[in-house]
Amino acid sequence: MDTFQERERAFEAKFAHDAEMQFKAVARRNRLLGLWAAALMNKSPEESAVYASEVVTADMTHPDDRELINKLVADLVDHANETTIRAQMTVLLLEAKEQILSET
Repeated sequence: MDTFQERERAFEAKFAHDAEMQFKAVARRNRLLGLWAAALMNKSPEESAVYASEVVTADMTHPDDRELINKLVADLVDHANETTIRAQMTVLLLEAKEQILSET
């Protein structure tokens, strides 16, 4: 194998790793977001866990965050608006990435 092929494989491996890490970070962010939203709605710990799973699942069915945001806006109508939800999503994505990096 020549140097060019080695570089190509290295770039492919890095791309695959980065995509996997982004997927994990978004899934973790969504779980944290679900727990945050559940706390705003005063859900019990058991209800919070179920709700967080629902939030993760809602985002898995659509490639962008629109469906997730729509769900949260509807569920949090008396607790948070879309701007607050989007800001929390940004904060929690950073937190999720930090958590994942600390686990490796």
